[in-house]
Formats: sequence, structure tokens, C-alpha cells
Amino acid sequence: MSATPRAKQAQASLRSGGPPPATHRAMWPSPLISALLFVAWPVLNQSWSLGQLLLGLALAWALPWWAQRLRSDKPRIGRPGVILKLGLTVLKDIVTSNIEVARLILGPEQRIRPAFLWLPLSITDAHGIVALAGIITMTPGTLSADIAPDRRHLLIHAFDVGDDAAAQAALIATIKARYEAPLLEIFGA
Repeated sequence: MSATPRAKQAQASLRSGGPPPATHRAMWPSPLISALLFVAWPVLNQSWSLGQLLLGLALAWALPWWAQRLRSDKPRIGRPGVILKLGLTVLKDIVTSNIEVARLILGPEQRIRPAFLWLPLSITDAHGIVALAGIITMTPGTLSADIAPDRRHLLIHAFDVGDDAAAQAALIATIKARYEAPLLEIFGA
């Protein structure tokens, strides 16, 4: 008995380590999220009964399948080495910024010079812009507040930059070099 073309495609895909066939993707659009939901459901309900496992399985299938219709496009992520380096940079910046913000808060109040400034964006990928806004917000002392309607500028609140044009330009250059440039490599746009 000969295998169907779809079965042959699935076997070749498994042997090559490639993506699963399209039918698998259609049924389980987000396998990792499905697996997490399947495990999280009985944990949250504190019951590993057959009923809870079946309900968890149903939710693990239905929720990602339903939610995929809400996504306009899927991110194209590449360069795992750049992702790791960016993650370490962000962690280091979070620690050093925490120390700097604590020093400013515990010091004289007149030394704090908050300001809003617009960051011009080179990145055009929506997922990259969200990642950049998240990184800026997670780093103490800065907060992403708004994005321009054309998605070409991000409004940032800086805790200690003041009205000094040179200090604002330095902050923008730092954000673009430390965060936006790696994100451009990761998201490819």
C-alpha cells in the first residue's frame, strides 16, 4: 500500500527537521501556546481529573485557533545571536538604570529634569516597534507614551534628560544604537 502525497510530505518534513505540514498548522496554529494552555488549565484548577484534562485539551485547541484570526501578520524573527545579545543588553540597562533612578529619587528633587521627546523610527515592522516600545518602558527612567499615526515616531518620556538638546540627542542616539539597531536585524525591517 503506497502512502498518500500528504503523508509523504509529512514524513519528509519530519526527517528534514522542517516545519510540519500545512494541515498540522491549520489544526494547531500555535503548538507552544496550546501546550502551555493544556498544562496550565489543570494547574490553575488544581485538578488533574479526566474532565479537566479534556477541557484543557479543548481550550488548548480552540483558543489559539480562534485567536489566529485576530493576528494580521506573523512576526518574522531571525538572528538568535542578536536576540541573546539584545536581551543581555536590556538586562544590564535595567539594572544600571534602576541604580541611576534610585540615586536621582533619593537626591535633591531639583536635579530631576523630566521631558517628553519624539524618537524617529527606522524600524517599520509592527512587532519590532512594539518590542522597542516595551524595551523602552521596561528600562527605568524612560517610558514610551505614544506612537505617531504614521508609525514613524515614538513619544518617549525621559525621567532625567531636561530641555538640553544635546542630552536629548544623546538619549535618542543611545536608544537607536542599543535597541533599535538590533531589532532591525531581528525583524529584518
